[in-house]
Amino acid sequence: MAMNMNRRVFKWSTWLGWQLESNWTDPFPFIIYSMVKPIAGALILVVMYSIIAGVGGQTDIGLFHYMYVSNAFFMFVAQVLFGITWVIHDDREHYRTLKYLYISPSNFFVYMMGRTVSKLLITAFAVIITLGFGVLFLGIPLDIFGVNWLIFIVVMFIGLACVMSFGLALAGISFLTAKHAMGMNEGVAGIFYLFCGVIFPISVLPGWGITLAKTLPITYWLELVRRTLDIGVGVDTALSGISTTTCFIILIVSTIVFTILSIGVFKLGDYVARSKGLIDMTTAY
Repeated sequence: MAMNMNRRVFKWSTWLGWQLESNWTDPFPFIIYSMVKPIAGALILVVMYSIIAGVGGQTDIGLFHYMYVSNAFFMFVAQVLFGITWVIHDDREHYRTLKYLYISPSNFFVYMMGRTVSKLLITAFAVIITLGFGVLFLGIPLDIFGVNWLIFIVVMFIGLACVMSFGLALAGISFLTAKHAMGMNEGVAGIFYLFCGVIFPISVLPGWGITLAKTLPITYWLELVRRTLDIGVGVDTALSGISTTTCFIILIVSTIVFTILSIGVFKLGDYVARSKGLIDMTTAY
């Protein structure tokens, strides 16, 4: 009985997440928007790189490929962090339905996972569009027939689980805050963007920055994604001397650790919010 209930909750929360993300519009115009947006983002990256290369007087095409693919997959980090955390404030203060979800027989954790999956699916579509545009028009050397898809899928699964764990921790903190989730999400995503080798290799960071980067699992996830796709492997990332197997082990262990900690933070935030009556709190949305 509980399994059937959770399955229905997951199904309809995923559908609800899609409707909210598309602003209740028809699928066709939303699909067009979902195609144009990542292409526009890719063109902005091209302009940025062209200006930097022009100022520096030299072009490293391998570095451009590195940047392009890293930015494409970083969309998962930014969007999922925002998606999970914003569920709390959206349902609590905008739609004011959070308290009703709590008193319903549905599992709130399953509900949140369903909302997150809809965000993942929309982001996955944007990533595919970005990579396809890069291959067709920007010369990104992605050979889909040369990719070990089994390893790639495993790496993606673990990496997305890690990203979701960070989002879950932020969601737990959001139970106790006013409508500041957007700034918190952007701040954490900015740390990952700067220190995880997205826009430039972590080898250009100062010593303490490299040390910090090597403690973040997102760094190893993006490194494994690039290695699996055979993109930017010639770029010195400060992880070049670490084998793929070692990176994989570090990613698994750190994901497990952060997931356990994140579930603890989420449950603690949930407990404190219920104890202090913050479930139906509004802060003049």
